[in-house]
Amino acid sequence: MNKITENLVRQKCKPCEGGVDPIPETQVKLMLNGLEGWNYMNDRINKTYEFKNHHQTLAFVNALAWISHREDHHPDISVGYNTCNVTYTTHAINGLSENDFICAAKVDHLFDL
Repeated sequence: MNKITENLVRQKCKPCEGGVDPIPETQVKLMLNGLEGWNYMNDRINKTYEFKNHHQTLAFVNALAWISHREDHHPDISVGYNTCNVTYTTHAINGLSENDFICAAKVDHLFDL
C-alpha cells in the first residue's frame, strides 16, 4: 500500500452538506496516483472490480455496503454476474470531496485484509 492510500484508509469521512468547493482537478489527479485502477471523469471517480463468480461479487457488494454505512458516504454501484462498478462523487457539492477518495481507498483495502 502506498503512502497516499495508507493515509486515506486511516481517515474518517466528514459530513458534507455543501457550501464548500469540490477538490480541484490538479489535486484529484494527485490523489488518483494513490488509487490503482480508479478513473476520473465528469466529476466522478469509478472502478470496475472483477470476480470469479456471482457469490464473490455479492460478498464484495455487502462489504462495500458496510463501509458505506460506517462512513455515511454512499457510492453508485452497478452489479453484474462477476463485476461491480463503483462510482463516487459528492452530490452536495456536485464534484469530488476527500470523502470520495477515503471510501475508494477503503474499498480497495478490502483486498488486503
